[in-house]
Amino acid sequence: MSTSHLTNSPRYRLGLQDTLRILGPYLKRHFMSQLNGIWFIVTYLIVFQIFILQLPIVYAAMIAAGILLVAIGLMFFMEGLRLGLMPLGEVIGSVLPRNSKMPVILAVAFLLGAGATFAEPAIAVLKAAGSGVLPNDAPLLYSLLNDFSGQLVSAVGVGVGLAVLLGVLRFFYAWPLKYLAMPAVLVLLALSLSFSQVPALNDVLGLAWDCGAVTTGPVTVPLVLALGIGVCRVVSSGSGGGGHSGFGIVTLASLFPILAVLLLALFHFVNKDYFGAEHYAGSSLQIEAPAVQPTTSERIESKLTRPITEQEFAHYAMSGELPKGYEFEFDGANAELVDGTIVVSNPTLVIKKNYSREFALISEKTWDESRGIAAQIRSACIDALRAIIPLCLFLYLVLRFVLRQGLDESSDVGVGIVFAVTGMAIFSLGIALGLTPLGGQLGSNIPLAFAEIVPWGLDNAAPPLFADGNVGKLLAVGFAFFLGYGATLAEPALNALGDTVERITVGAFRKRLLMQSVAIGVGVGIGAGIVKMAYNLPLMWMLLPPYMLVLVLTWYSPHSFVNFSWDSAGVTTGPITVPLVLAMGLGVGANVPGVSDGFGILALASVGPILTVLTVGLYTQHKERKARRAYMPPATQDIPSSATQAEVTS
Repeated sequence: MSTSHLTNSPRYRLGLQDTLRILGPYLKRHFMSQLNGIWFIVTYLIVFQIFILQLPIVYAAMIAAGILLVAIGLMFFMEGLRLGLMPLGEVIGSVLPRNSKMPVILAVAFLLGAGATFAEPAIAVLKAAGSGVLPNDAPLLYSLLNDFSGQLVSAVGVGVGLAVLLGVLRFFYAWPLKYLAMPAVLVLLALSLSFSQVPALNDVLGLAWDCGAVTTGPVTVPLVLALGIGVCRVVSSGSGGGGHSGFGIVTLASLFPILAVLLLALFHFVNKDYFGAEHYAGSSLQIEAPAVQPTTSERIESKLTRPITEQEFAHYAMSGELPKGYEFEFDGANAELVDGTIVVSNPTLVIKKNYSREFALISEKTWDESRGIAAQIRSACIDALRAIIPLCLFLYLVLRFVLRQGLDESSDVGVGIVFAVTGMAIFSLGIALGLTPLGGQLGSNIPLAFAEIVPWGLDNAAPPLFADGNVGKLLAVGFAFFLGYGATLAEPALNALGDTVERITVGAFRKRLLMQSVAIGVGVGIGAGIVKMAYNLPLMWMLLPPYMLVLVLTWYSPHSFVNFSWDSAGVTTGPITVPLVLAMGLGVGANVPGVSDGFGILALASVGPILTVLTVGLYTQHKERKARRAYMPPATQDIPSSATQAEVTS
């Protein structure tokens, strides 16, 4: 075919209707894919609040709009990652290890890890968490989340960058993951134990350990895995199981941010420049007169009754009858026994109207008028540009000037970047309007199962659902377990992990078994977080036993099981789970007396799946060996099992 013929060929223009007819199925498929990951957890939260706690959904219209924006934002954001960031990351991951020297590779790995962290959607939720912490209750924690929030995010980014750098070195030298993860955990536990002896430092432990879960999100994991897989393709895997298609790098990316935040807190504690300390310089974010803020019990006591209206008093004066919902109190009376009867003289009768909560699905407050939509949109757009554009610019500069490669003219990287920025802005707006208020109000209302509180968004106190507080706490823990269990099974990344694990273990660890193990572990972890808050237990009491058990199981587990067991914690902290669980935890912490913050639930939700997957993995290996010994001739019983064979070939 001649060039002139190509040049003169007719060009077809599609109208709006034809364009929508072509793009409609595509958009619908991707939108429903994101909605499938949201509907269970949102429905579960709403059903629990309405039918178990018997409380209406406050700001229902705003939350519904926010959830819709979350689905739309995730659709654009994930498509933008696929078209824009992932191609850049995959090219760098495959070309960089072959064409560059080690110092350049390590520098790019560090900057890639740090830059991806700033683009994580959950980082914005972490920065917004400071508004729920009272400075008098946890001064150092308050300053980290408010006065030093920029330093906090930078410390998390540096931690991830160092983790990716170390992960690349691990792939080059085939270091087994257990020989890196175990010392790191021991250092973190020792440092955390020392922090727990100092009240100001003890307050930041939950935040630090939660930061490890926040970092392993939809931006960081694909990009660092692309780099790790590229390195694994270039270098040969050692007998220690150092390769395994990039496994292990997510584990390091969830451990090093914890260390970075702990060191940042220690730095400010030593300098005494946090809230209330002698070198505190003050902040525009400082809460005015925090010392006079009412406690939870004072707020409840002031709202146990409703005022009697003039109309109700007039009805009583005319008829002498009172409707239901009133109680009588006698004061100042003299009682005497006269002729076998009790005579009460000079009584003072006080009539109070009890607060009766009427059952309703939706509160009259359907939208939070205090939220300026224009300001929210502007803030979401600015945050999206700051997060995505520098990361894309860095990837392009590495590709263009370090690797000396250009972009394919037919690539959709530009469209992908636009999609990523647009999607992140819409997603952030949806988080602010939908998931954060929903998780916050449910978390604030969960203590109603075992304590008298003022429900979120309502004006009066409500009695606990159960007179026995332990029964109510058990209900709250059960709710948290099924929340974590269901939300984890809905995570798309868990399906992909299950397929990979079943393949690399040659079927020794089935996909369904892995998914159930991870989901149960997350459920147990979130339930343990509610136990911590309900009984106001120290976080170290909850973290130390499972991590010590994890270290023992890690030592006795094959390298292949260690790799995907530790990485399984990364798939549990998706863009939906993290904001909801974080908001829920802060809400619970704000309404349980004695609890200064709600951090720590994500940390327990991360160690849970590591523990369950390692346990099930060892049991599966033991069962396979037992069956092989029972059915094979004695001469062949020394042949390695399929899991061990996969370990050797890795």
